[in-house]
Amino acid sequence: MKTSDDISQSLDFSCPACGLLCDDVALVSTSPISIKNGCAKSVSFFEQAYSATSVRTASVAGKPTDLNSAIQVAAKILLSSKQPLFAGLGTELTGMRAVMSLAQKTGATLDHMHSEGAVRNTLTLQNSGWQNTTLTEVKNRATLILAIGTDIVSSHPRFFEKLVWNANSMFDKPSPEIIYLGVPAENTKAGISPDGKQPMVVEAEMEKLPEIMNALHALLNSKNPLQKKPVIEQIGGVPIASLLTILEKLKAAQYAVVVWAAGNFKYAHAELTIQSITQLIAKYNEASRIAGLPLNAGDGDLSVNNASTWLSGFPTRNRFTNGKVEYDAYYFSSEQQLKSCDALLWLSTFNAHIPPAGNVPTIVIGHPNMQFERVPDVFIPVGIPGIDHIGAMARMDNVVSMPLKKVRESTLPTLSHVITQINDSLT
Repeated sequence: MKTSDDISQSLDFSCPACGLLCDDVALVSTSPISIKNGCAKSVSFFEQAYSATSVRTASVAGKPTDLNSAIQVAAKILLSSKQPLFAGLGTELTGMRAVMSLAQKTGATLDHMHSEGAVRNTLTLQNSGWQNTTLTEVKNRATLILAIGTDIVSSHPRFFEKLVWNANSMFDKPSPEIIYLGVPAENTKAGISPDGKQPMVVEAEMEKLPEIMNALHALLNSKNPLQKKPVIEQIGGVPIASLLTILEKLKAAQYAVVVWAAGNFKYAHAELTIQSITQLIAKYNEASRIAGLPLNAGDGDLSVNNASTWLSGFPTRNRFTNGKVEYDAYYFSSEQQLKSCDALLWLSTFNAHIPPAGNVPTIVIGHPNMQFERVPDVFIPVGIPGIDHIGAMARMDNVVSMPLKKVRESTLPTLSHVITQINDSLT
């Protein structure tokens, strides 16, 4: 039988640590963790997976038990529930398909742990649509990248390495010019080109982005913005001259890409900021070429939303009621549902995220390295997708699903197996 090192060294695989799903990664050693083409997030992901504190046995009320007994207790809790909440939802496509079947049978509400940002994007898409691009287009065509409110590499560490400073694009184009808006200068080192060219950095407080975006729209729609002396010299702490420079660079670019991370916009009605970004893109596309690129948050958020939409017609923050599906971006949030639900099923297989505090019966199925502040009624450790078993995930540009490979041998069941067994026990 192959050891874990033998398995990992024999192939490259897609790393599920972030939405890039880099497919040139391989685990070289496990003690210490060494990864070919690994980034900080991938190293952390595998270190957690190979932690010596991992739990391999299911438990009920904190006491170890066999898998079947834990499944029966979980089924009993869901049978007694009239309004269960399925939250966390940190899984891949196969796992989410099984979750959707269980949710339909139990009348559950579904909400991903990172849905707050995803909902902002969804509200924008529903209201006015958007014009987005793909990672391949960024790599082969982008001549300018405007990052708004994100340094990009905090969530997707190899973005610049693989897509921006690459030397093997399909077309002969210069390295993209980089502009940061609303990002601290100390977080913009990734935007320095290999030949030392510095990015344009326009610092601003995150909470000021709504008025800054409004100012960009006002300047863009002015007939001759460069010939008119602005009434004020700055807005949101940003000089008007800097905003005019951004607009001129966007206009002059052969192919501009605007990048944002909705999860970073932690203020009321942040979806309006995203709508301002997408409307700016639409306006420029009347005469030039520009596209958007929203960054995902992780833990399978795009895969979960895709599976939910395919099977129910709605992304998460949906509910099954009497065989019908309802959708409510506000009321079906975990925050609101935890006030009234009578059972919680928390799922987190990629990372050891623990469930929110509460007093309702709680079932946790997920990462074997979870350390609980409050012992759940049922805990079933399962395999980690992309390490312990195969699967599939949607890449961050949402245009392709990438296969996850098995990296090591494991005795832990998959999430889909456990969910299916619970579903079969509901009689």
